[in-house]
Amino acid sequence: MTTTHNPATEPGAGASTRERRRPHRGPRRRGTAAGLDLRLSPYVYIAPFFVLLFLFGLAPMFYTAWVALHEWHPIGGQGAFVGLDNFTAVLGQDMFWKSVFNTLSIFVFTAVPQLVAAIFIAAVLDANLRAGTFWRMAVLLPYVAAPVAVAIIFSNLFGNQFGLVNNLLATVGLPQIQWTGSSTASHIAIATMVSFRWTGYNALILLAGMQAIPRDLYEAASIDGANRVRRFFSVTIPMLRPTLIFVIITATIGNLQTFDEVRIFGGAGGNGPVGGADGQWKTITLYLWEVGWRQANLGRSAAIAWLLLLLIVLIGLVNLLAARKIASENGAKR
Repeated sequence: MTTTHNPATEPGAGASTRERRRPHRGPRRRGTAAGLDLRLSPYVYIAPFFVLLFLFGLAPMFYTAWVALHEWHPIGGQGAFVGLDNFTAVLGQDMFWKSVFNTLSIFVFTAVPQLVAAIFIAAVLDANLRAGTFWRMAVLLPYVAAPVAVAIIFSNLFGNQFGLVNNLLATVGLPQIQWTGSSTASHIAIATMVSFRWTGYNALILLAGMQAIPRDLYEAASIDGANRVRRFFSVTIPMLRPTLIFVIITATIGNLQTFDEVRIFGGAGGNGPVGGADGQWKTITLYLWEVGWRQANLGRSAAIAWLLLLLIVLIGLVNLLAARKIASENGAKR
């Protein structure tokens, strides 16, 4: 008698067959979850930045635009919708254009000396100095100091009668300067305050860019006979161009928004005139504050804020385009 082998009749054979026929969904589900995690995790990691940007950057900006389109009182709140009337009213004010001129003048007096000084300090710190960490911390101390304290100290230094600067001028036989009496003198004094506070900060950023330059380039330039000055202008400055663009743009934004120095300069306080009796150093930010809180017109103040934003964007684009043009011309020469 011959017996036939039937696997289906063996014990456990049915279960094995069902297991073989059943699709293995566990690993596939785990693979799907892993792929979903890989796709979503980067967005989860960067989400806090965009949430904070929206809460503290974009949302206030859009809310300011909404305020600029209405009559708005600090106590009464939102009033009637006026459209672009606040913008046209601000653009029709002579004091607004004077504040624009003062802002640009202080910016010019600040930006160029500040950038030159920052590059020089960064070049000195890039050399092999003893106690290099100490000097790097020292140049950052003015930035750490409170802006109000710096403004008060420099306001006393540039005092008209008993200021240290005028006393030094009188000592060497030079005439004293009425720092709060003219636009040019007040702009130079305020630019000195701003440069004192921000030069060290920009110098450290430029120092980081200098230390990222490969040292082989300096060695090759030395072999070719280039001295220290030649290496600085032929190697350091061209390689430092991206960092310089960043510093120029950030300095532009910061200088055009200067407030503490111009508010405290001259000792104006209470209900007295701000920005000088004739608005000699009244900047856009100071004019914005005066319209919003002294004239109690937050709608026009918000319109001034948006006009300042447009001015910053315009100057920033000009700086960026000029830097790119210079970079492309240098690249074509090479």
